[in-house]
Amino acid sequence: MTTSYETMYILRPDLGDEQVEQAVAKYQNLLREQGAEDIQIQNRGKRRLAYEIKRHRDGIYIQLNYTAPATAIAPFERAMRLSEDVIRYLTIKQELEEDKTAKVAANATA
Repeated sequence: MTTSYETMYILRPDLGDEQVEQAVAKYQNLLREQGAEDIQIQNRGKRRLAYEIKRHRDGIYIQLNYTAPATAIAPFERAMRLSEDVIRYLTIKQELEEDKTAKVAANATA
């Protein structure tokens, strides 16, 4: 069964445009190898961090939206954890619209 996920990760601010594209392609390919589909990539650009992370005050934000089996997340996050280019990452499971309407209907009848 596939589930929708959203992953936001922050790359080091000193990376060049080509290095950013290589990192994005690397993680996109890794997800595809794990069975992910409908991968949507949004480069949010360089932004100021709320607090210093690994001596960086800025970071390049990348957002990925995709559907994948649950087994794809662990190797994907492991690759990010081992990379020196990624300073933070977060993956969240997206709630589907039909799940939301079912919850609203259940709460209305209760």
